[in-house]
Amino acid sequence: MLQEISIKNFAIIEEIHLSFENGMTILTGETGAGKSIIIDAMSLLLGGRSSTDFVRHGAGKAEIEGLFFFEKASGLLSALTAIGFEDVHHEIILRREIFANGRSVCRINGQMVNLTTLREIGEFLVDIHGQHDSQELMNPKSHLHLLDEFGDENFEKIKDSYQEKFEQFKNLRQQLTTRQKNEQEFAKRIEILQFQEEEIEAAAINLIDDESLAGRREKLNNIKNIAESLSTAALALDDEDGDYSSLNNIRTTMTELDGISNFDNEYRDLADKTAESYYILEDVASQIRRVMDALEFNPSELLQIEDRIMTLNTLRKKYGPELTDVVNYLEKVRLELSELTGSEHDSEWLDQAVRTAQNELIKSSQALNQERHKIAAELEQDIKHELADLYMEKADFRVNFEKAKFSLLGNEHIEFFIQTNPGEGFKPLAKTASGGELSRLMLAIKSSFSRRENKTSIVFDEVDTGVSGRVAQAIANKIYKIAKSGQVLAISHLPQVVAIADTQFYIEKASTNDVTTSTVRKLKFEERVNEIAKMLAGDDLTKEALAQAKRLLTK
Repeated sequence: MLQEISIKNFAIIEEIHLSFENGMTILTGETGAGKSIIIDAMSLLLGGRSSTDFVRHGAGKAEIEGLFFFEKASGLLSALTAIGFEDVHHEIILRREIFANGRSVCRINGQMVNLTTLREIGEFLVDIHGQHDSQELMNPKSHLHLLDEFGDENFEKIKDSYQEKFEQFKNLRQQLTTRQKNEQEFAKRIEILQFQEEEIEAAAINLIDDESLAGRREKLNNIKNIAESLSTAALALDDEDGDYSSLNNIRTTMTELDGISNFDNEYRDLADKTAESYYILEDVASQIRRVMDALEFNPSELLQIEDRIMTLNTLRKKYGPELTDVVNYLEKVRLELSELTGSEHDSEWLDQAVRTAQNELIKSSQALNQERHKIAAELEQDIKHELADLYMEKADFRVNFEKAKFSLLGNEHIEFFIQTNPGEGFKPLAKTASGGELSRLMLAIKSSFSRRENKTSIVFDEVDTGVSGRVAQAIANKIYKIAKSGQVLAISHLPQVVAIADTQFYIEKASTNDVTTSTVRKLKFEERVNEIAKMLAGDDLTKEALAQAKRLLTK
């Protein structure tokens, strides 16, 4: 149920705060005072479409916040858990801010969410039912949705199973159609992929070895310069036939410093460093000689490397730019070839798969239709009973089924038919019901649904338009009956509906300094008597009108 709602700077409302209880609450007031504005604010709080027109003139933003209490609402808890709210117990706070610049901010329990999420959660909390819902009844396209709402969890499973099978059938049929239309294109594509696979596989790419080929080629192309540099370096370090090689000179230096090392620590340090340098350079000279001995120029190896690099460069240009890209491309080619040549994409296999899926779809549709017909029979009896309570006991209601093409919703077209008087025959609801009849039929349907839905609150926005007298009293009784199992908020101008409510709020507006503001107050018993008397007799509060108002309130 909606426990509290706070509205600030919304349309002509500067700031109001309302607390609600279980049972039936009525909102009354003069035309234009702001009754429907409160319902509009509630609709926005539940994820309705916003507009800058809702922001009060001169304010930076409009703010709406609501506190809701719930008990048995597994669907709501599942939806909250799915979006990350795992520790919600019995209470939830929704908040909506509409800024003058058009921006809108939504929050659940203080956490910012998008509008879609707010709307999904709001659908579990409040069902706002207004005059536009009578228009929904007049639209046959909405009748299937209304019928399905009357179904239980078992029906939802059957419906989900059908929709899953429909999607499978549709996807397989699309694959088959595409395959049949593009057989030649498939063959050409397979031929191209097979050539690419063979070309890359023939190269037998080894990323480690092949990446080093350029360096090896550079070395072979410069083998003469390398040999000359190594020879010069070897002679400079250690020329066995010369007296002035670097190692000889360093050896002499080391010997001389070692001879005086006992006289001073500094001399000893110099001798040690010189000895270390000598042995390092001696090792370098030895390594250079080994490298020179192993140095060999092989013209055939260079030709092989050139050919290999040319092959790899060709692959790089086609499938690269790097060798790793070529290797990755080969994996993609193999995967696509597997998909195009596998049995699951063969035309014959697909044709058989489509036939199988179609048979499964037909069976599933039969189960769905059977369940819908069962639901329709229950709904027909339920609504006929409700209509009798609303002084339409001679009326008869029927859900009409006609075969239709398979779609995600099923393969039957559904439309509500009504017979207002015996012998007239059933006719489409959209073509026969009057305004008053629509109001009662809508209320009958809502009364039937309210016993099955888990909404915490139901809002009726002037659903009693076009009725009076005993029908008005019947509508009042019906709304009150719905309120017994939960919470109902209603806007009404009918004294019978207003009088039967448990609580009455009065909305009025006042203008000062060219500024119009709406205010709300809870009426006491005597104030309710006066307001209902005005509905009965106008502003002239006669004794008879006051007495009748009291009788209505004390029934």
